[in-house]
Amino acid sequence: VQLQASGGGLVQAGGSLSLSCVGSGRTFSSYFMGWFRQAPGKEREFVAARRSGGITYYGDSVKGRFTISRSNAGNTVYLQMTSLKPEDTAVYYCAAGRVGSSLSHSDYDYWGQGTLVTVSS
Repeated sequence: VQLQASGGGLVQAGGSLSLSCVGSGRTFSSYFMGWFRQAPGKEREFVAARRSGGITYYGDSVKGRFTISRSNAGNTVYLQMTSLKPEDTAVYYCAAGRVGSSLSHSDYDYWGQGTLVTVSS
């Protein structure tokens, strides 16, 4: 089972960036999928999650700026990021889980390798 994240890079403040995460090795349609991020010296932070029924959750710091979506088959999750700020700079991780609120990293069973997003001021 593998989650492969991509799409990170360098962007100026105010810009936009899209991340993708493709799951393989099993069907993720019944899983919730989410994004977390970790900045240097900080704990891993919840960014967004989308449950199989379509319900979405967002961290307070990204509400109104980030949008999470999934492919119809459910194995790919996207994170559209707009109005980016320097404080959004972090390694972004995608993850998949089946049990729990989907808001905590402990709810997730599978993790991608992370993709770095750097927002310059």
